[in-house]
Amino acid sequence: MQHWLLKTEPSTYSWDDLVREGTTSWTGVRNFQARNNLRAMRIGDSVFIYHSVNERSIHGLAIVARAAYPDPTAREGDWVAVDIRADRAADVPLSLDDIKKLPELKNMVLVKNSRLSVQPVAESEWSECLTKIYPTSL
Repeated sequence: MQHWLLKTEPSTYSWDDLVREGTTSWTGVRNFQARNNLRAMRIGDSVFIYHSVNERSIHGLAIVARAAYPDPTAREGDWVAVDIRADRAADVPLSLDDIKKLPELKNMVLVKNSRLSVQPVAESEWSECLTKIYPTSL
């Protein structure tokens, strides 16, 4: 299993929107590196949902429900989408500021390339983030 982080602007689509819908298609990605990361996702992979812009924090976990397929919103080009399913809200959202303070997360893509909207998360980084967003339940 792989781990990922998907960035979203909460005013456009938030963790609460995903919870309300249950499952959604992750469309509209128009960056080649992010597209390649979408292509690498497999059913069952785990995903952090990260609110960008003003909030800049992880708000919940999702699961990849459908692997990459042609993005129905793309008018041209070789773009893909995946479907994700809401899994569990963060007990405590983990902010980018807090992530940057943790030496264990200094090499996280979110810290090194914060503009990338679809990012892999290493196993050790995933585990460290989980201990912060679920401090009493793991």
